[in-house]
Amino acid sequence: MAERRRAPGIPHTSQATAFPLGGIGTGNVSIGARGELRDWELENLPDKGRRNPHSFFAIHAAPAGGDTVTRVLEARLTGRHDADAGYPFEQLAGLPRLAGATLHGEYPVVDVDFVDEDLPVDVSLRAFTPLVPLDPEASGIPAAVLRYRVTNPGAVAVAVTVAGSMTHTAGRGAPGPDAPWGMRATQKVRFRDDGDVRGLDFGIDLPQDDPGYGTLSLTTTDAAVTVKPQWVTSYWPDGARLFWNDFSDDGLLEAESRLTLEDRPRGLFAELDAERDEELTEEQMMAKLPRIRTGSLGIRHTVPAGESRDFEFVLAWSFPNRRRGWHGHIIFADPDEGELSPVVRNHYATRWPDAWSAAAHLHGDLAALERATTTFVDALYGGAIDPVISDAAGANIAALRSTTCFVLDSPNPSLGDGPVFAAWEGSFDHGGSCEGTCTHVWSYAQTAAWLFPSLERSARRAEYRLETDDDGAQKFRGNRVFGGPSWFMGPAVDGQLGTFLRLHREWRFSGDDDFLRELWPTASRSLDHALREWDRDGDGLVDGELHNTYDIEFHGTEPLANGMLLAALRAGVRMAAHLGEPEKVEAWTAAADRAAAAMDGTLWNGEYYRQVIEDLDEHRYQYGDGVLSDQLLGQFHAFLGGLGYLLPEDRVNSALGAIVAHNHRTDLRRHESTQRVYALNDEGGLLLASWPRGGRPSIPFVYSDEVWTGIEHQVATSLMFAGRVDDALLIERTLRARYDGRHRNPWNEIECGNHYARSLASWGLLAAASGVQWDAPSKTLGFAPAADGPFRSLFTTATGWGTVEVDHGVISLRLDGGHLDLDRLDLHGETVSRDIRLRAGDTHRATLVRTHPTPEES
Repeated sequence: MAERRRAPGIPHTSQATAFPLGGIGTGNVSIGARGELRDWELENLPDKGRRNPHSFFAIHAAPAGGDTVTRVLEARLTGRHDADAGYPFEQLAGLPRLAGATLHGEYPVVDVDFVDEDLPVDVSLRAFTPLVPLDPEASGIPAAVLRYRVTNPGAVAVAVTVAGSMTHTAGRGAPGPDAPWGMRATQKVRFRDDGDVRGLDFGIDLPQDDPGYGTLSLTTTDAAVTVKPQWVTSYWPDGARLFWNDFSDDGLLEAESRLTLEDRPRGLFAELDAERDEELTEEQMMAKLPRIRTGSLGIRHTVPAGESRDFEFVLAWSFPNRRRGWHGHIIFADPDEGELSPVVRNHYATRWPDAWSAAAHLHGDLAALERATTTFVDALYGGAIDPVISDAAGANIAALRSTTCFVLDSPNPSLGDGPVFAAWEGSFDHGGSCEGTCTHVWSYAQTAAWLFPSLERSARRAEYRLETDDDGAQKFRGNRVFGGPSWFMGPAVDGQLGTFLRLHREWRFSGDDDFLRELWPTASRSLDHALREWDRDGDGLVDGELHNTYDIEFHGTEPLANGMLLAALRAGVRMAAHLGEPEKVEAWTAAADRAAAAMDGTLWNGEYYRQVIEDLDEHRYQYGDGVLSDQLLGQFHAFLGGLGYLLPEDRVNSALGAIVAHNHRTDLRRHESTQRVYALNDEGGLLLASWPRGGRPSIPFVYSDEVWTGIEHQVATSLMFAGRVDDALLIERTLRARYDGRHRNPWNEIECGNHYARSLASWGLLAAASGVQWDAPSKTLGFAPAADGPFRSLFTTATGWGTVEVDHGVISLRLDGGHLDLDRLDLHGETVSRDIRLRAGDTHRATLVRTHPTPEES
C-alpha cells in the first residue's frame, strides 16, 4: 500500500487493544497493541484470549561488521506477571522482545511501528484483510496479509531474516484417553512450494466432515525463503529451544534431522503411566507425545544502507464445518439430525475448501484487492468530515467480520442454494451471545445494508420465508435457518416492525422488484398483524403487552412501538403503491395518519414523547413520564429510509433536544446504577432513560440506567439528520473516548457480548452526515450534507461506490468501484443533473442553481 496518513497511535501498554483480521463469516485472529498475534478465533466460535502456541514473528538482523540482534517482533510484555505458574511454555515469554510499539488502525488496515535501541534496523507491520464495498466474496476471504517493512537507517548493509512460526489451531478436545494433551487428533505440517506460492501447509488427522476439521497456512510469494518445516516434538519444550538456537545463529533455518524426541524422561512423566518405557510399542510411545505441530517460515534479504525492504506473508485458514444449530444459551432445540447433516458448510469454504487455496487466491489477486481496500480506507477516513464519524462507522465494521456473524451455504432447503447471512447478537468470550439473528437488535444495524446489501437481502428471506407464520406473526429469534423448530416466543413489536422497515430499505437500496414480490405477501400480512393484534381498539395506537429490545414488555401506549408502527406504515404505503395495491395504500395511509395524530395527541407532553399507562406500578419495568432515548427509533428508520419527518418537525427537534439534555452525561461518577455497567467513573455516555420530571418507578424497565453504544449511535444519527450536528458530535465524541484502547478495544463495542450487533447503527452517522438518499427504483441519488463548509466522504449505492464532494453548491462524484446509472442527482433537495452514466474511475461534476438563491449565494 502507498504511504498515507496515520490514525492516532495506541501505545503497546494498551492491553485492551485487539485489531481483528479476517473476512465476513470467517473468524478472526487479532493484532494486539504490542504487535502480537492474539485472540485466535478461527474455529467457528468466539475465543477471546486464546493464544495459539508458538505463533509469533521474529527478526534476525546482522549488520556488516557489527553485532547480530535477534528479537521476537513484539513489544515487551506489560501488565501483571504473577500468573499462578508464571508464563506458560508455549507463550515463550522469556525470549527477548522489542522496547516498544505504537499501533495505528483505520479498519480494515492496521499499522504497528516498533522501536528498539538495540535493533540496527527500523521495523513496522502493516496487516489487513481485503474489504471491497458491495463485494462480500472479496471481503470474505479467510486470510490476512502481514507485511513487515524493514528500513536500514545505518551506513552499512544489514542481512535480515523475518520468520513466522505457527502452530495449527485445530484438533482441540476434552482431555482424556482419546484426547491426550487436550487434542482429539494429531496435527500435520509440511513445506509446500507450488512455484508462485510457497510456505507451511497445516492439516489435521480428522475426517473432512468433522466439525473440528480445518487447515491453516503461512505462505509467501517471495523466493528468498528459509524454512524449518516442523519443530522437534517432545514432552518438554525442546522444539522451541532448538528453533531459537538455529534462528539466532545465522538467521537461516534448517530442517530437523529428528522430528520427535520420544525417549520420555524420568521424573514428572514417569508417573503418567504405570508401564515401563521398554514395554511400550513405538506406536504407543508416539501416541503419548503432544499432538500439536509447529513450523517456521522465514524470508531473508540484505537491506542496503538507507533503503527499505518488505517481508510479506499471508496467514490463511479454512474451517469449513459449522455445527448445525445455535448451541447457545437461549435456543436449546436442535434440528432433527436424522434428516439433516449434523454440520452446515460455511459459505467461504465453497470457494476456499482449504487454507492453501485461500492463500493462493489472495496472493494472486492481491494487487487489485489491496488497491480497492486502500481506496475504501482513503474514502472513508480521508474525507472532509469530522473524524469521529468515520472512526465510529469504520471501527464497527469489525463487528460484521467478527465471530458474531457468519455466512452459511444453503443451510435450509426452503431457502434454496446460495449464501445466507445469520448472526448472534454478540459474542461472549467463548460462545455466542443471544442467538437467532435477533430482529429487535439487528434492526438497528446499518453497516451491512450499505456495504454488502446482498447479505441483508438473504437475511430478510430467512425472516419472512421461515420465521413468519400464516397469521403474520414473526419470531424474533430464528432457528429454522438450521432446520430446527420455531422458537417458542412470539413477536417483539420493534423487531417485527423493524424487519418490515428493513425490507423497505433493502428493496429501496437494490431496486429488486422480484425480491420485493417474493416476500411481499408475507410481509404485508406481518404489518396487518401489527394493526390487528396490537391496536385492538382501533384508536391508531398500539398498546397492551408488547415485548421489545429491553427483554421485557411495555404496557399502555408509548412512543418506541408507535413510532416504529408509524414508520412501517409509511414504508408500506410506498411499497404497496409500487406493486399496484391501491387498497393497501388507502388503508395504511389512513392508519398512518391516525397513528401520527394519536401520538401527538396522547403521548406528547410539551417537550418529548412519553409512555401513558393507567397504573405505573401495576406492571414492573415501565418508564411512564421518563425520557426514553429510543422514543424516536421509528424516526431513525424514517430518516435513513427517505420517509421524511413522521411527526411535526418542531416536536421531533424538541424531543431530540430533551434526550440530549436529560440523558447525556459527561461524567458518571455520581450516577447510580445497579444494572450492567458499560461506562463509569469520569467517563460519559447516554443513559437509556431518565426522569427529569420525577415519577421514576421503583423498578423501571431493565437496563434503563445503562449506556448502550447502539442507542448512542441511533440517537446521534437522528440528531445529525435533524440538523443538530453539535449534539450528535457530543454524543459520539463521548462514546468513542471510552473506546480509546486504554480500558476498551476501539474495534469492539460491547453490550451483551463482544462486537455487539447494535453498534452497527453507527453507519447511519455517515449517511446522516452526507444526507445521502439512494433510491434505486427511481434511480435517484441525493445529498444534503449536515454541516456547513466543504464536504467529502464515501458513498455507496447498490451497484457502485466512491467519493462525493460538495463545496459551495458544486457536487462531484468519483466512482471507485462498480457502475452507477442515475436518472437524477439531487443536492439539498434540488436536481442538479440528469441521465448520468458512470463506470469505475469516472467523475461527474455539477453545480446547484437554486430556484430561490439565498442572499449569500446571490
